[in-house]
Amino acid sequence: MKKMEKITTKSEYFVDKNKNKIFFRGINLGGSSKLPVKPDGATYKNEHFFDHLNVSFVGRPFPLSEADEHFSRLKKWGFNFLRLLTTWEAIEHCGPGIYDTEYLDYFEEIVKKAGEYDFTIFVDPHQDVWSRFTGGDGAPGWTLELAGFDIKNLHPSGAAFVHNVHGDPYPKMIWPTNNQKLAAATMFTLFFGGKDFAPNFKIAGVQIQDYLQEHYIDSILQVVERLKKYDHVIGYDSLNEPSNGWIGYEDLRENTGQLKLGEMPTPWQSILLGDGRTQEVEFWKVWQLGIRLSHWQKLNRDQIRSWQKGVECIWKQHGVWTTDNKDNPVLLNPYYFSEVNGKKVNFNKEYLKPFINKFSSSVHTIDQDALIFIEGVPEFEMPQWSDDDFTPIVNASHWYDGVTLMTKKFNPNFSMDTDSMKLVFGTQNVRKTFYNQLSRIKNESKEKLGDVPTVIGEFGVPFDLYRKKSYKTGDFSSQARALDYYYQIIEELLLHSTLWNYTSDNSNLHGDLWNDEDLSIFSRDQQLNPENINSGGRALSAIIRPHLRSIKGEPISQFFDYKRKVYSLIFRDDREGDLTIFVPEFQYPRGYRVEFLNGDWKMNAEDQILYLKYQAVGDHRVLRILPL
Repeated sequence: MKKMEKITTKSEYFVDKNKNKIFFRGINLGGSSKLPVKPDGATYKNEHFFDHLNVSFVGRPFPLSEADEHFSRLKKWGFNFLRLLTTWEAIEHCGPGIYDTEYLDYFEEIVKKAGEYDFTIFVDPHQDVWSRFTGGDGAPGWTLELAGFDIKNLHPSGAAFVHNVHGDPYPKMIWPTNNQKLAAATMFTLFFGGKDFAPNFKIAGVQIQDYLQEHYIDSILQVVERLKKYDHVIGYDSLNEPSNGWIGYEDLRENTGQLKLGEMPTPWQSILLGDGRTQEVEFWKVWQLGIRLSHWQKLNRDQIRSWQKGVECIWKQHGVWTTDNKDNPVLLNPYYFSEVNGKKVNFNKEYLKPFINKFSSSVHTIDQDALIFIEGVPEFEMPQWSDDDFTPIVNASHWYDGVTLMTKKFNPNFSMDTDSMKLVFGTQNVRKTFYNQLSRIKNESKEKLGDVPTVIGEFGVPFDLYRKKSYKTGDFSSQARALDYYYQIIEELLLHSTLWNYTSDNSNLHGDLWNDEDLSIFSRDQQLNPENINSGGRALSAIIRPHLRSIKGEPISQFFDYKRKVYSLIFRDDREGDLTIFVPEFQYPRGYRVEFLNGDWKMNAEDQILYLKYQAVGDHRVLRILPL
């Protein structure tokens, strides 16, 4: 697929030169790209962790010497689309305005090599809960230091929960709670709303919101400048899983976050912890039927401050709180982040959307044809767009089976409806819940964004289910069943997708090397025969599957029975036309037969593509592929 001409109408998205609709089957590359190679940034390690200026991400997602191996494998497995990860830290870790040109050279070579294997790419400037030093990844360490934080004190003070400092065992899925803790919440509030909530905070005369956003955008523009000449790079994600910080919090004394797990201070308690004041906070646990408050627990017994010596808490400086004459803390405005000038704030409309437009405009000064892939805050609806705002955007929302992620167990008879926060029982009800969730994402693309394409930017399954039982038995049937469950719905809804993830250096012991996550569909530890391109793959029976690649007509639905190896496509077209389907040798080692009336087909065995031309007979068409 060539880079599209400048888009003037939304109907021009994701079509080839013959105006056939294109469907992307993608993968996130890769899980360990969040971490530096030198020194080894795996989050179970602590050595040299705080030496954040002297790092290198050259070699993420894999060394150039391994590129042919990994790209040929991914192509063989049927992927034609890459959500290619980079980070702000990888580009600008040495300090403001200092770019790592060695990394940029390397990243360009990876992109160039991917093009040789016919991959289409959109670049993802990845971040989770702000930074590695706040329990995630993305932003350079110097951003926290400019804000006044002492990054060595963030974990011990309770301002963040950091694997590198906490060590193993690391509680599963604890890292997202950092969005509600002092360090990440403060940084996102400054990044999106510094002008309103910290108006007096300036760096070299530049307001902190502008300073942070401009450095983030300028770092990504270094990548855009390098890649604008490559037709197979079609766009850029604006920001992975953005957080509103504390913007919009109704009351700082209330713990209102959707995910409550482990130590859960309220925002007010977080502020006090950061000031070196011991607090007794809620502690939440996963129980058999959900997450419940377990007990209360004292944090920061050693009274360590999150702030650098001599630096006063930003929120004290801005009048959120003060102390009385006995140094007792006094909360002056518990509603500080909920309104501006007497008006309730709308994070999507007033903070996220302007940032996305700023990012988009900046990218288009260099590459006017680039698509902008956008995400909302995970628990919020997508921002509203109109024709007046039109910029070539794509809905790249994420979707996960949250119960499986949290429990590391897959049960098709049990889940939770995240809309109603109610438990769901029964296979059909669970599937209906997943279908409704993914349908809502697709509908938002039409209702909120103006009928733009939907790419499920992330979905996947933990491979370390049931205490890593699969690594002992070699049986990945539970993971395959889960992935088939997800893919069935994605295929039925005709959604584009990029599976999370492929990590070239995944291991059974340490997973994707980040926060004890283990969602990679490949691991060297499963690679028993390096001569076999499929060796090292996990749950391939559900991942490598037939799927529609392009079509002239209007597709209605597709379905693959991965046990019976039967693929079905229903589409509508009363004209002559053509379509292509990826048909993997993995599923049909002895060949296959095609059932279709009024058409001719041929197979490209090397690319595993079925080409079909159909005649102008009838309207409602059904195609089936069956094993010989």
